Amino acid sequence: MTLPALLAIHPLATTNAVLNTIATLLLVAGWVFIRRGQWQAHRATMIAAFAVSAIFLACYLTYHYLVGHVPFTGQGPIRIVYFTILFSHILLAVTVPVLAISMFVLAYRGRWEAHRRLGRVTMPIWLYVSVTGVVIYLMLYGLV
Repeated sequence: MTLPALLAIHPLATTNAVLNTIATLLLVAGWVFIRRGQWQAHRATMIAAFAVSAIFLACYLTYHYLVGHVPFTGQGPIRIVYFTILFSHILLAVTVPVLAISMFVLAYRGRWEAHRRLGRVTMPIWLYVSVTGVVIYLMLYGLV
């Protein structure tokens, strides 16, 4: 991709991809911390992941308010791959805020077993949504 083409990408689109990348790294770190029994580091990291995801959501909504729909221009089999990823991403993305808030409520109330059980569902969904958000950005703007 040429420099002018890169510069034509709206800065909020790139900001969203960066925020998704940061959320991904925080989610993985939070998982590593809890697996090691470092619950205080886990708590701090997951609060940060939630905050970054909330900032992402605000930027995402602002971006789409300002820019509207950005069509995918890829042709052939990559189009099917893109829309499959996009469809699964959207379906799961709507669940992340509810799941994440539920996780925080369970932790706040000290319901650790329920928190662990829900975490086994929430973590892979939240991680998938964060990673595929970056993949969609890369595919949409022809960076892969």
